[in-house]
Amino acid sequence: MKKQEAKNEVISLISKFLKYLEIVKGRSSSTLKEYQRKLLKFFSWNNYLHPQRITKETIWQFRIYLSDQKLDKKTQSYYLIALRNFLKFLKNEGLNVLDPTLIELPKTTRKEIEILNEQELQKLLNSLDIYSSNLKNLRDRAIIECLFSTGLRVSELCNLNRDIDLEKREIIVKGKGGQIRLVFLSKKASQILKKYLQQRKDNFTPLFISLAKNSWGKRLTPRAIQKIIKNKARMVGLIKNIHPHSFRHQLATTLISKGVDIRIVQELLGHKNISTTQIYTHIAKPKLKKIFEKYIR
Repeated sequence: MKKQEAKNEVISLISKFLKYLEIVKGRSSSTLKEYQRKLLKFFSWNNYLHPQRITKETIWQFRIYLSDQKLDKKTQSYYLIALRNFLKFLKNEGLNVLDPTLIELPKTTRKEIEILNEQELQKLLNSLDIYSSNLKNLRDRAIIECLFSTGLRVSELCNLNRDIDLEKREIIVKGKGGQIRLVFLSKKASQILKKYLQQRKDNFTPLFISLAKNSWGKRLTPRAIQKIIKNKARMVGLIKNIHPHSFRHQLATTLISKGVDIRIVQELLGHKNISTTQIYTHIAKPKLKKIFEKYIR
């Protein structure tokens, strides 16, 4: 088979796989792009070797290549996960390919999750006066209150529209893999969101918009929200690496430390696997011990 023909066949198989992820698995466009990028890099590296000719040695040499590129273990894992899922798809399609379970993932060390303590959280929130009529100030406070009370991923927050029911204080969210779940706003978050929307005086659909002159009314991006939070944390002198996901960690840890059932926390956060939620039990251990000692004497 000529090189161009081999390349075309591989790209055709990848396209078929991506359509499967989109239609059957409900994966987001960003996930599809990442799968495509990683698979194309793998096949570009091996000169578009037909998937049926991939061996354990091929995988091993690719792992050496990734390591030589100085990629961290987590990034290397993502490449191998994409390849493993691709081979699984091809196997289900009837192609005689390498058993996907033979692709081992590198062991990764779990990063320590950094969260704010109660004093630091209040310091950050108090820096944003809820009685201020400044629209930017109201928006930024609403973002932080909303992240903390709902535990939303930053991408989920960015996708919210202004038609949420602030009286019921409930939001239906479409999360990873098209999973639908219900999250809840605190009274404070609902109050601030209401004030923020009243102050906006516009008809733009997105809940959180840019207020810059050259992009007024456009939906805020995850990157923009990350910058807002980092700037606010720096302004009040917080030295911790605070980002939008920090408030998701904060909510999970708070709920578990208060004795909320881990399955409920899993549902609120939209975790597919309970093992993802269980990492927060380690963070909450000191508070869990206090709860135990309170009731068990």
